[in-house]
Amino acid sequence: MIKAVLFDLDLTLLDRDVSVERFVSHQYDRHYAALQHIPREVYAAAFIELDAGGYVWKDIVYEQLVRQFGIENITPAELLDDYVAQFHKSCVPYPGLKAMLDTLKTEGYALGLITNAIGDFQQRNIEAIGIEPYFDVILISGWEGVKKPHPDIFLRALDKLGVEPEDSVYIGDHPLNDVEAARHVGMKGIWKSHTRWEQPAQLDGVVHDLIEIPALISRL
Repeated sequence: MIKAVLFDLDLTLLDRDVSVERFVSHQYDRHYAALQHIPREVYAAAFIELDAGGYVWKDIVYEQLVRQFGIENITPAELLDDYVAQFHKSCVPYPGLKAMLDTLKTEGYALGLITNAIGDFQQRNIEAIGIEPYFDVILISGWEGVKKPHPDIFLRALDKLGVEPEDSVYIGDHPLNDVEAARHVGMKGIWKSHTRWEQPAQLDGVVHDLIEIPALISRL
């Protein structure tokens, strides 16, 4: 019997693709004096490519952008500081997020969130889309000192919830860090589909939209 549902954040609950597009456009506007020699769409496309879905930290991204475009009036460190301080203002959830969480809470499931990121940065993103109150436990790797796919971060969350792995589900977009890692510790692993990845070979379900989740959990 499923007692707890745990989630990844980026590309699972938070539409990071749209959020990044919004952020880069706003950053371009804030620093137009330094970036105006680069067309907005060119700057945005270069950032998104270098960012690699969030798997390249932004110090490297901005160093490469400054070199690539010959940016002179603002430093990589200043652009990075702007990213850290401002990204949360551009965060956009996937449609139906709060309705889905409301349904799960009403049905009595304990809810958890496990995400790989720097603590303060990711906490602001969680708060920006208004979902913190829904969760009984939130673990951010930067604060925990361990990150997915290491089993300890999953087991730590389950321990805080007082739930056994076999009575829990983890939902995320990454085949290895989310689905395979959760199944490795005995949880059910559900893939939140995304075109960035191929579907995992081993899983316990697939969802394309958040609104599908409560019904799938009930079937499990």
